[in-house]
Amino acid sequence: MQDLKVSLIQADQIWEDKSANFSMYERYFNQITEADIIVLPEMFHTGFSMSVDQLAEDWQDSSGIEFLKKWSNQLQSAIYTSLIIREAGKFFNRGVFVFPDGTITWYDKRKSFGLGGEDQFFTAGEKETIVTWKGWKINLQICYDLRFPELIRNRMENEKAAYDVLLYVANWPKKRISHWDALLRARAIENQCYVIGVNRVGTDGNGLVYTGHSQAIDMFGGFLIEPSSLKAEFYCSLNNIDLKTVRRELPFLEK
Repeated sequence: MQDLKVSLIQADQIWEDKSANFSMYERYFNQITEADIIVLPEMFHTGFSMSVDQLAEDWQDSSGIEFLKKWSNQLQSAIYTSLIIREAGKFFNRGVFVFPDGTITWYDKRKSFGLGGEDQFFTAGEKETIVTWKGWKINLQICYDLRFPELIRNRMENEKAAYDVLLYVANWPKKRISHWDALLRARAIENQCYVIGVNRVGTDGNGLVYTGHSQAIDMFGGFLIEPSSLKAEFYCSLNNIDLKTVRRELPFLEK
């Protein structure tokens, strides 16, 4: 498999304003020249809001998904983020991995953030979701899931690791950002995989402050993209040979 080029967009999301967020992301997208995957923060076009009645979109009729499909096709890049979805009378914080051909693989956040009231509005997901893109196996995760390593313990399946990359999209506040930093590195080391974490910056409608720290981490816990508080787009390349070499020389997943 080829190396994987990843774009991380660390944005200052406009609170509960979908059209303004669409315009903001378009400015970032127009600057991208080459990326295999583009990763946006959690609840990309609303911020981390509990206004589900106002903001939720039907799974079969979602302006957010149509926006992502349009840009995924135009840039010929997969896109991963989450948004508020209404389905069968329930609300989900749903991760969507959008392929350039318009197909979508989804993941419902399994651990609702009780301190923010998420568990009062959203139905938790029940299953792991791993997608395959350009030969890479990618495990989809959302924010608070990061605190629960048992959800995504890597393992050998048919003599291969179950996945190669963990993707976390988040709205993770400044006051606990040291936890975000530490847990992302731990997930990379213990699962012998690359980890991409994309967080937002700015202040949301509840007055919570976010300092970003989006980052890309290798199998040893080293930074491919170091934490930053800038409102910006970051790029890295995940090396297939390095991944295989580490797993061959240190076969921890086989034990």
